[in-house]
Amino acid sequence: MNNERLDHLYQETILAHNKNPRNFKVPDTFTHHSHGKNPLCGDDYHIYLNIKDGVIEDIGFHGQGCAISKASSSILTTEVKGKRVEDVKRLKDEFLNMITEKSQCDGDCQNCLGKLKIFEGVKKYPVRVKCATLIWRALEDALEIQG
Repeated sequence: MNNERLDHLYQETILAHNKNPRNFKVPDTFTHHSHGKNPLCGDDYHIYLNIKDGVIEDIGFHGQGCAISKASSSILTTEVKGKRVEDVKRLKDEFLNMITEKSQCDGDCQNCLGKLKIFEGVKKYPVRVKCATLIWRALEDALEIQG
């Protein structure tokens, strides 16, 4: 996919998930929780996971932030719900590496990241990297400290 098309898809996806975020809720029950806050820009989100037998059965997030952080949170929840924790940890690592590393995502990364690949362009705007990764770091915290 060329860069112009990827940029357009990125903008459309960010706007759609910002306007209508998926799993923007506090689940009735949850086993894992973490809080991510970026005091520089005001992004402030909680993530809630209900994990049973190593599978994320339910997930939600709640809080406030910019369009990028909200869209990243929304997409994260849709991508990890129903997956095994070990698979989610690999996905999280691939996503964080794609956004924070200088190298481009390779073909293998494309296969495992799917629609998350649209966030690759965020690394062109270093101040926005923390917006896109905030909820992923909170997920990491919830899974490592409480799991």
